[in-house]
Amino acid sequence: MTARWRTTLIAITVAVLAVAAGSAIVLLAGRPGPVKVRPPPSPGSPSPPQRPLASPFTGEPVPSLRPVLAVKIDNYVLARPQTGLTRADIVYVLPVEGGLSRFMAIFSSNLPRVIGPVRSTREDDIELLRQFGRPAFAFSGAQPQLLPVVEHSRIVDLFDGVAGGYYRNPARIAPYNLYAHARTLAAEGRGASTARDIGFRFGPAPPGGRATAAFAASYPAASLRFQWSARRARWLVWMDGSPALTTDGGRLRPATVVIQYTTVRTSRFLEEGARPPYAQSTGSGRAVVLRNGLAYDVHWSRPSAGAGTTFTLPGGRRMDFARGQVWVVLTARE
Repeated sequence: MTARWRTTLIAITVAVLAVAAGSAIVLLAGRPGPVKVRPPPSPGSPSPPQRPLASPFTGEPVPSLRPVLAVKIDNYVLARPQTGLTRADIVYVLPVEGGLSRFMAIFSSNLPRVIGPVRSTREDDIELLRQFGRPAFAFSGAQPQLLPVVEHSRIVDLFDGVAGGYYRNPARIAPYNLYAHARTLAAEGRGASTARDIGFRFGPAPPGGRATAAFAASYPAASLRFQWSARRARWLVWMDGSPALTTDGGRLRPATVVIQYTTVRTSRFLEEGARPPYAQSTGSGRAVVLRNGLAYDVHWSRPSAGAGTTFTLPGGRRMDFARGQVWVVLTARE
């Protein structure tokens, strides 16, 4: 290689190195400071705390969300005291023919050993249960035209005529003597929906409640009274002037009571020659919520059968329930 070509090659190499160095300087100038890489947590490091899982029906801690079992339970005087009601998450009170009432007990968090007396369903039960998705529904029967409608509704059918677990208690007179083993019902209710949000909210008592020692609701031939017990921090239930007892759990004593005033029309299906009442659980209206010895006037709204019910205070804030069993009394508008 001649001296001239050697000189040219050296010059080109120097120029290339200079350009590369300049580019590196520009890149470094636009770069932030050193990046700190967080080392991975050591195997013994504690994980961040998680909020405990709570039942959407009671607000109380549960290990898991379990399937929903609904049971229609009699409330005629000869059906008292009932069995298993204190273990329910929610107890709905609905009007039936004769001016009387029946219960729709919703179980998910806990199951009693036995439930009863189990009685027949009515048309308004279909609308009420739709908010739970596809619950297992235990009932003793229905009038002939209504039965196929109920059985083809969105439920897991636990009708006494098709499901196991039922038995007659010889210590009671018929028809107030049909009982069921809860775990057998739950086992036969495969495919039932698990507990989900139906609109209830739980938390501390909001301001604005009025001190209330007792509150009453009534049907044409039946009455309910809820008396606050500060010692138990629960509302003690009275029915037709007598303390409401159970065979297995003492007094009926919900933490929250909702008196939900609604339209009560008549069913399409006859019961013993007359059309029984149909309490609408969809729509909107006024309600009174009882919790912690206080009463709150609220607005309830349930836009469709598949939706839950929201309860709001006059300012628009959601009404928080006390954690524990909830009773909802569906009764005619005042």
